[in-house]
Amino acid sequence: MAFVRVAKATDVAPGQIRELQVQGTTIALANVGGQFHAINNTCLHRGGPLGQGALQGSVVTCPWHGWTFDVTSGRVTHNQAGAVACYPVELRGEDVYVDISAPT
Repeated sequence: MAFVRVAKATDVAPGQIRELQVQGTTIALANVGGQFHAINNTCLHRGGPLGQGALQGSVVTCPWHGWTFDVTSGRVTHNQAGAVACYPVELRGEDVYVDISAPT
């Protein structure tokens, strides 16, 4: 697989996070100060939708039980051993592309 266009850059304003379907995988796409980051949408605690959470800086809070994740690394903020997958993101002009085949 390769990079796939997932959104226009204007679809996710700075300080926002959004759920998106990308070839059968649900991701959370966050805009942190103009830099886009894509993580797996599923919270490690109970499967909550991270893309529906609140984004403060680079930290998203799961709306179900309050677990927090750094969208730049996917790491759980209170336990660095836990993390959700991060996906490579490229901004090409006004479009955001994500490669879900290369999670880190």
